[in-house]
Amino acid sequence: MASPWTLTLLCGLLAATLVQATLSPAVVLRLGPQVVKEKLTQELKDHNATAILQQLPLHSAIEEKCTKGIPQLGSLVNTGLKAIVWLKVISANIPQLQVQPSANDQELVVKIPLDMVSGFNTPLVKTIVKIHVETEVQAFIRVETRERGPTRLVLGDCSTHHGGLRISLLHTLSFLVNSLSNKVMNLLVPALPKLVKTQLCPVIKEAFDDVYADLLQLARVPISVSPHRLEFDLLSPAIKGNAIQLHLEAKLMDSQGTVTKLFNNSAASLTMPTLDSAPFSLIMRQDVVNAVVAALLPPKELMVLLDYVLPELAHQLKSSIKVISEKAADQLGPTQIMKVLTLKTPELFLSQGSAKVAQLIMLEVFPTNEARRPLFTLGIESSSEAQFYTKGDQLMLNFNEISSDRIHLMNSGIGLFQPEVLKNITTEILFSILLPNENGKLRSGIPVSMVKALGFKAAACSLTQDALVVTPASF
Repeated sequence: MASPWTLTLLCGLLAATLVQATLSPAVVLRLGPQVVKEKLTQELKDHNATAILQQLPLHSAIEEKCTKGIPQLGSLVNTGLKAIVWLKVISANIPQLQVQPSANDQELVVKIPLDMVSGFNTPLVKTIVKIHVETEVQAFIRVETRERGPTRLVLGDCSTHHGGLRISLLHTLSFLVNSLSNKVMNLLVPALPKLVKTQLCPVIKEAFDDVYADLLQLARVPISVSPHRLEFDLLSPAIKGNAIQLHLEAKLMDSQGTVTKLFNNSAASLTMPTLDSAPFSLIMRQDVVNAVVAALLPPKELMVLLDYVLPELAHQLKSSIKVISEKAADQLGPTQIMKVLTLKTPELFLSQGSAKVAQLIMLEVFPTNEARRPLFTLGIESSSEAQFYTKGDQLMLNFNEISSDRIHLMNSGIGLFQPEVLKNITTEILFSILLPNENGKLRSGIPVSMVKALGFKAAACSLTQDALVVTPASF
């Protein structure tokens, strides 16, 4: 029988394993097939892939096949090849790439079609004999786990096969030339796949490595949360469905470059949205969003000469206090001061399609600007609707309305009273003083530079149960 100590240890290990299994990243950058396809297409252009196709050594490749001996084509060495002056690719094109999930859902299949026209010249005819060649390169994007070094995405198993190779003569000529053309095409069938694998596949792999490096650089671009910034580092890549996912660590840094908060894998939940059609999505966990809002809205004290700035509100306050104490109401002079202090940063609570923000606020009323002690101090638990929206590539946040959910009398110089009497006026004060101040600080927005970096004009945003999701505005 196992000892109690052993059972305790096993339960502890099991609990730790379960926690580890449900850890979620702070931020996920999800890149759909459209982004991968466009990036890889551009990199293939930058790596001169079509020029490499045009330089394929077709003549030497079929010569090699013949010298190694192919019985059924034995006479071609002495007759056909000697009659060919040159054989090369005249034109090459790479039509639209395809990126799609593989059967096991752990890889992405990249299909790269090749469209070429090759030609050879022979003393038998004055014109170039043209052959149309169509084939498809297939490669797989997968996660590579290494003993040393970080996990990364790689492109492997790059090849083409005979079954996907189509070779045809563009123009028929004389019987003798057509016969020679057929023999050349028969030799190209085994030669082309090998040439593509040795000549083009290394270039495709280099192009994908550059795509992956660009995506990592894009993911690491900081988000300005003035005067702070949110920076990202790669935790791990993954492939889910038809998309690449970059799981990111986030860190909030102050203006001096000091890390004030670090967010990595955590037991905090992160609901991944179903956005199969979105070219990309940036998914930020709720605690990261809260840290961003906290950086924009640190605790602050607001002091207002109520009679001068908001005379109507000053009159309502006096009427409300009069219900508690006429003597206290009479003490309120034209220089009465209202102090509103946010004791903590606002806390966001995200849900599907909506968000609320809770704040803890202290409110003090001074009868005049010379008074050292307030008439009373209230602690207020308030809440607002939080609205996320976008302007171009800017992520915007606005607090709508505000309510005084709970009011606590913290101290009083006019005797004990039920603070609920002041609920309406405190709500009006928060709406007129606190809300405009906070929304003013949020008005500058948060730039999401990757939107335009990926070629989109504007962003859109949505909310899940525990995350903020940024996607292109139209796709």
